[in-house]
Amino acid sequence: MDFDRLVTVMRRLALEAGDRIMEIYNAPDFEVKTKSDASPVTEADEAADALISAGLAEAFPQMALVTEEQAASHGQSVSTFLIVDPLDGTKEFVQRRGDFTVNIAYVENGVPLRGVVYAPAKGRLFYTLADGRSVEEQGPEFDKETIGTQHPISVSMPDNRALMVVASKSHRDQATDDYIAQYAVKDMTSAGSSLKFCLVATGEADLYPRLGRTMEWDTAAGDAVLRGAGGEVVRFDDHSPFTYGKEGFANPFFIAFAPGVLLAK
Repeated sequence: MDFDRLVTVMRRLALEAGDRIMEIYNAPDFEVKTKSDASPVTEADEAADALISAGLAEAFPQMALVTEEQAASHGQSVSTFLIVDPLDGTKEFVQRRGDFTVNIAYVENGVPLRGVVYAPAKGRLFYTLADGRSVEEQGPEFDKETIGTQHPISVSMPDNRALMVVASKSHRDQATDDYIAQYAVKDMTSAGSSLKFCLVATGEADLYPRLGRTMEWDTAAGDAVLRGAGGEVVRFDDHSPFTYGKEGFANPFFIAFAPGVLLAK
């Protein structure tokens, strides 16, 4: 894989999708439908999916492509592929809370090696460089063809006596709170979508546990950004490596964290 070209294409498509999403977001009204799994989908999801899918298929025609909105056609496992969540945080989008993202990632042998996470309503853009290191590009305005100032990001040096924890804004439950209670927490914040991975990647949080249903397209791009910033993602049950390309693309529960956090059992 030509990582220079890959990163350039992923960044541009994420920005183009973000523009289309914000056009719909800022409109007086937009249609919200319900998918078979009872989750919401909007015209923004579908428009962004079509834009990104077409762009990736043109740039990398031989590469397998998995997207949330076309997942039904990808039932079998695959090890190396591009994976897209065109609008992660649809509930945040519908409620106009701004915590939604565009996510594009490249997975090789089950590992998310490169990714981009763009939060258009917040003007934050995170991605991995060709060499795998992660950056945040200075916003809130971004040129699609000319890359702006890039700030290298890295995870925190956590203090286990005073951890910063980030948890889901829309999916908090008692099991998550019980798990977090095992740590000495200095402060806690909530965020929607894959922004939680990025907050750990920038050192704004030390720990992000997820005890709930997610799919690989929800996590791959944020996972890649976190790994490129020195962070880790492991399975919740046995702290074993977190992998991608599973049949059905459903994730187990997981923990994303800065190395140095003493994980509870």
